[in-house]
Amino acid sequence: MSATAIGSEASIRHVEDRIQLRGQPLLWLAIGSAVSLFSTGWGWNLALAAWIAPVFLLRFSRTSRPAIAIGVLAVVSFLQIAWMGLESGTNFFASPVLAFLTFILGAIFVLPYALDRLFMARLNSIGRLLLFPAAAAAIEFIVGSLLPGGTSIGMRAFTQSDNLALVQIISLTGPYAIGFLIACSATVINQIWENPTPETAVRWGGTFLVVLGLIVVFGEARLAIASWGSVGPTVKVAGITPSIAPRLDASKLVTMANFPPTAEAQAAVSTPQMKALYTSVQDELLANTRIAAKAGAKIVVWSETAAPVLETDKRAFLDKVAAVAREEGVYIDAAIGVPFERNETYLIAPSGAEQWHYRKNHPVPGLEPVAPFKDDAPVIETPFGRLSNVICFDGDFPALTRVRANIMLLPGWDWSEIAYSHTMKMARLRAIENGYSLIRIDFEGVSAAFDPYGRVLAMQDTLSGQSHMMMVDLPTKGVTTLYNRIGDIFAWLCIAMVLALSGSALLGGPLNAKILRRR
Repeated sequence: MSATAIGSEASIRHVEDRIQLRGQPLLWLAIGSAVSLFSTGWGWNLALAAWIAPVFLLRFSRTSRPAIAIGVLAVVSFLQIAWMGLESGTNFFASPVLAFLTFILGAIFVLPYALDRLFMARLNSIGRLLLFPAAAAAIEFIVGSLLPGGTSIGMRAFTQSDNLALVQIISLTGPYAIGFLIACSATVINQIWENPTPETAVRWGGTFLVVLGLIVVFGEARLAIASWGSVGPTVKVAGITPSIAPRLDASKLVTMANFPPTAEAQAAVSTPQMKALYTSVQDELLANTRIAAKAGAKIVVWSETAAPVLETDKRAFLDKVAAVAREEGVYIDAAIGVPFERNETYLIAPSGAEQWHYRKNHPVPGLEPVAPFKDDAPVIETPFGRLSNVICFDGDFPALTRVRANIMLLPGWDWSEIAYSHTMKMARLRAIENGYSLIRIDFEGVSAAFDPYGRVLAMQDTLSGQSHMMMVDLPTKGVTTLYNRIGDIFAWLCIAMVLALSGSALLGGPLNAKILRRR
């Protein structure tokens, strides 16, 4: 080994020794792990917990040996995801697909900590501040874009949805900026913790607080400018969910245990008794659609797979929907479930003409017995602005919902554990990102409507047994957002930053360069 290399390694060890304080790493681990259980976005979510947990987990990582830090935090990451499954009423070990996904996500979400621990001593102060947040945002983007769980797992913006002033920044950057900010606060606090001087506190803490303050001021100004009195023209939209008992009976045989369906399973969902049950649910939906139209609704949205129908009977049923649309002069977003085959919507215009046929892109992995499709979110021009549509879990994929629309129609089907969070914390982010009004009609959950700034216009609990109808006046004019136009440039910049900083560290970093200059 050369003298240069020996000097470099000695300098790195010196920096690590300086960074490792006389703290109690196990205490930091315990605090960070416990607090992280309240920062999943589901169940017992506390917005402040998302900011606190990474501070202590990063402190544990930086004050422990690399192998121990990375291994232990991988376990913590895995347990947090498993806990999130319990909070959301999902047993992640009920199916091999979900169990495998849990292990994969546990390994992925520890990567920002691993990169920070491995490379921090080879980076200057700015590098140590930025590598962890850039990696956190990059991982959120990669997971949300490439894995079947979308942004429903690990998305920090999900935990901050109620802070409307803060989350307005996603109209510029997309949702990944919130994760960057939260992780950056952790590195800033650790920087001050490692170097507890007034100069460090002012230089790094002060700078971060100024940036965070400007972001909040931007959000407050955006909300203030968009005053309630200037929403412009509106359209009355009705959301309809069927009665719970008959709809559940109609789907009780359509399970993952029977998928892919055998001939016997197909025959079981096609008996005269089942067809009669399907017809009763359909008739209720059509009757309630007429009631909504007579009450002034111009657009009617059904909840996800509200109408169960066999493929052989679908055309006849759509003819009935078209007849109601013509007679009542209303747009109907008919959400249909074909057992084992389709989860889809048809928009029928007041003329009776079919405006779109959209199939769900992202069935819930391990839970939804239908095949995925690859349909772009449709957009059509109407007298009430440009309408678009995705289905339930599709709304957890920001790239799919990034369309130039005025109103997004979002049929959904949830369950009690995720009912509130999925609509009120996750779906509303899509409205802010893209500047459109959004209505999510949720069977067995919470239906709600939001304006283009994420403000709640209507909300309804649909967990009780009867059918439900929610009426709301939605703005027909959206707002232009930078994120809707430029896409995920911020996330790609974070990926580039991770590669640049990691490359710098691997190639020697500023410490080695300094040593070489001295020699």
